[in-house]
Amino acid sequence: MHVEKIPANLPEGVQRVAAALQTLNHPHMPQMLDDAARTAQQAADALGILVGQVAKSIIFRRKSDDAAVLVVTSGDRRVDEKKVEAHVGGKIGRADAEFVKSRTGFSIGGVSPVAHATPPVTLIDQDLLRFDVVWAAAGHPHSVFPLHPSDLQRLTGAPVVDVVQASAPQASGAGAA
Repeated sequence: MHVEKIPANLPEGVQRVAAALQTLNHPHMPQMLDDAARTAQQAADALGILVGQVAKSIIFRRKSDDAAVLVVTSGDRRVDEKKVEAHVGGKIGRADAEFVKSRTGFSIGGVSPVAHATPPVTLIDQDLLRFDVVWAAAGHPHSVFPLHPSDLQRLTGAPVVDVVQASAPQASGAGAA
């Protein structure tokens, strides 16, 4: 297998994601965008895709043990915190920018589903499976990578579950990619 050299001029977070993707034998490396993709809508506009094809990474804080909880959801969906709590066994709260950066190693807007500083409790939104290709943040607000939604499960080892509200699709939460 050909191993692509990771460019040294990439931001540190993107290099970390690229290395993790290589290690996990993912065929697509991160791509840098001209404009920031801090929100699902910005990412969709930059890539010319549907908002739902953006696999946004949202970090919550589990209150019982202060663990980071990563929910990877479709960009056109809103997370149902009660459903997340049922899957992670306890109450969750919003994560501020400092918590996100310290636990993941990424800034909000660039949180990747892989290569976290501290492995989070991870859940994948089943609604992502509507698409053949989704795009996830790659460690920086200007960086993304494509993948099939089932690859998220392979790359993270996380379960695919129902974690979204039944109606009124819209992006929310800390770290919306």
